[in-house]
Amino acid sequence: MQTRKPSDSYTMMTELVLPNDTNVFGNLMGGRLMYWMDIAAAIAAQRHCNAPVVTASVDNISFENPIKLGNTVHIEAKVTRAFNTSMEVHLKVWGEDFTQQFKYKSNEAYYTFVALDPNRRPRVVPGLEPETDEDQKLYEGALRRRQVRLILGGKMKPDDAVELKALFTKD
Repeated sequence: MQTRKPSDSYTMMTELVLPNDTNVFGNLMGGRLMYWMDIAAAIAAQRHCNAPVVTASVDNISFENPIKLGNTVHIEAKVTRAFNTSMEVHLKVWGEDFTQQFKYKSNEAYYTFVALDPNRRPRVVPGLEPETDEDQKLYEGALRRRQVRLILGGKMKPDDAVELKALFTKD
């Protein structure tokens, strides 16, 4: 199985915030944004593994700036690390106000996807080879983020999280 690069999975999704997408304050609803983010992340994961994928987890999503009615949403997604059958996808979300000619960051998040075979069972995914310094930082941090997810999901004991423990202990 051939190793892939983060740029192979890069996905840019753009949406216009319409009245049906907003809350009573005229801001994009968080649930609608998460829906769009899930789609963009799934496309990036599918590009990486050339297979159907399902969402396994979504990390904390913090909203830095609201996206207003009439603004455009840009969602960037790319795979940051591939494990055995799962992939971590990093997303950056930007709002754009055309009338003020202003682009601003809304939020970031990490999603995890599992690739599926034709029988809907997990399948092995290609490895990932970082290309840039940013790719390398995201790649290196992915193992620690994965360990946090596994601990919170009850699938790993904290004592087994070697990479996380290394941040807090000296040998």
